[in-house]
Amino acid sequence: MITKITGIIRRDLRLIAGIVTNNSRVLDVGCGEGELLDYLDKNKEVDGRGIELSSTGVNSCVAAGLSVIQGDADQDLDNYPDQAFDYVVLSQTLQATRQPHKVLDNLVRIGKYAIVSFPNFGHWRVRLALMVHGRMPQTDILSYNWYDTPNIHFCTIKDFVALCVKLNINIESGIALNRRGFERKIGGKGLRFANLRGEQAIFLLTRH
Repeated sequence: MITKITGIIRRDLRLIAGIVTNNSRVLDVGCGEGELLDYLDKNKEVDGRGIELSSTGVNSCVAAGLSVIQGDADQDLDNYPDQAFDYVVLSQTLQATRQPHKVLDNLVRIGKYAIVSFPNFGHWRVRLALMVHGRMPQTDILSYNWYDTPNIHFCTIKDFVALCVKLNINIESGIALNRRGFERKIGGKGLRFANLRGEQAIFLLTRH
């Protein structure tokens, strides 16, 4: 169940933090400079760990007293044992991995729950930009040019749901967010509308 909490961190991270229970074990994959880990440590007293590809991000995390190592989600998640964490978080990183299906499979293996967020390439602004301009779109969420973006595997919300079905991953809950912060539950008849109107999505996953 996704619940709201208050704070000064990015909105999607606040929602992710609202899923995580107090005193749980958390692995944040692609943790950046540790914004979520720091928030969870101070507000939910979690046993938090992180993996980050960039040395700059790792250095920032370590300087802040966070337990973060340098690593690659595509390769290093294989080394973690089954059910090692209560939650494994992958925030705005799935589209930058080389093998998203393998990464996703590892997330639900390593954690009792996996929390995944990503930009939705099926959003109406993206569709309109492609139709009108015939060029790769740029939005607040997808802000890079096509030639310098770290994102190599764009997907829509419907694509992600289909992949979860293929990998036998259970979707416990999901929400789509628009630029104004409006939330819409993802599921059933609401999937098509969420795919059209949501700029980004957050899913809570488990292995069947």
